[in-house]
Amino acid sequence: MLSSALPIRSLLFAIFILMAGSGFLSTLIAIRLEEAGAAALLIGIVGTGYFAGLTWGSLKVEALIARIGHIRAFAAFVTVFSASSLTYAIVDFPYLWIALRLVDGFAMAGVFVCLESWLNKQAQPHNRSTILAAYMIALYCGQAGGQFLLNLGDNSPDLPFMVSAVLLSLALLPVLLTRMEQPHIERTVPFSLKRLYTASPLGIVGTLTTGAMLGAFYAMGAVYVQRIGMDLSQVAFFTFSVIAGGVLLQYPLGLLSDRFDRRKVIVWCSLIAAAICAGLAVLELPNEGTILLGAMFGGFAFALYPLCVAHTNDHLEEDERIGASSGLVLTYSAGAVAGPLIGSTAMSLAGPAGLFFAIGSMALLGGLFGLWRMAAAPPVAADDQQPFQSLPRTSPMAAVLESDED
Repeated sequence: MLSSALPIRSLLFAIFILMAGSGFLSTLIAIRLEEAGAAALLIGIVGTGYFAGLTWGSLKVEALIARIGHIRAFAAFVTVFSASSLTYAIVDFPYLWIALRLVDGFAMAGVFVCLESWLNKQAQPHNRSTILAAYMIALYCGQAGGQFLLNLGDNSPDLPFMVSAVLLSLALLPVLLTRMEQPHIERTVPFSLKRLYTASPLGIVGTLTTGAMLGAFYAMGAVYVQRIGMDLSQVAFFTFSVIAGGVLLQYPLGLLSDRFDRRKVIVWCSLIAAAICAGLAVLELPNEGTILLGAMFGGFAFALYPLCVAHTNDHLEEDERIGASSGLVLTYSAGAVAGPLIGSTAMSLAGPAGLFFAIGSMALLGGLFGLWRMAAAPPVAADDQQPFQSLPRTSPMAAVLESDED
């Protein structure tokens, strides 16, 4: 793995720093709005802004990158994101923050497309899986580790935003100084919703509900933790645990799905996630118990997206998988746009427990839909199932990186 990762080490270093500087902003912004007395629904709308920008950017940035080149586009996106991070510290106005999160999401989509298309150029059939694994390690380690930067705000509320801007600016250096040849954008045409549903009903429904579940968590999870009495350091550790749990369980669950009807693994992951959410909603647990359940929730919920992509690919020919996978990325993003609104509305009506009641209900619906699909259609033969591949929920470019094609 090390030999395959060395040629792309500058890109991996860039994504690690970027995620360390940006991955905790959703948590930080939700905490600041909560401390300022903002209504749960307003916090959810701010969270939705990011995922709306991410979806918008995934559809639009390819043309911009193709016109001005990867390095200049990357520099532009990161500079805008860095300036936005400082603006949160300067202007304390939640309605402006909605627009800023929209800009953040758009910029982050551009960053993902730049980096992932660059990785695509370096990936060959013999090292594609290794490069994807190295990319995911850098991405999730940066996002998880960055959560602890929340603690910088104990004595200086503006400091985390400043540190975020510094890290984002530093992430420019590995890319600006690289001698790697700039790639051409590989344009992907996502499948339509109708075509995705025809190919795999469970794939698209599972992806949509997973996006809503995780969108609600990212936007409102910190608010839930604060409202049940945890302090800032415990909020950081809770969010870190959810992300870490998601990383640790993806591959074991994926291997399990290669051995059995993949729909069974999707159903069980959905139902177990729903049960964990019920525990988080109704049980009065010590902080350690809440953090443990959070890690378990992340483990089963984060696995659902790559499982649904793998299940969809089981029903497709090789040349159809890129279009389907990129369509599923956009479907996930659409669910993530709705998730914060659903979660925040539930919290407004039922208090902190409402968030995990809502997330658990979405997981339950996904599991029940999977049970119906198991009754309605036969399983894919074991020999026809494609090997599971853990993959990020970032941009349509990730679908090209996941593909085994040259």
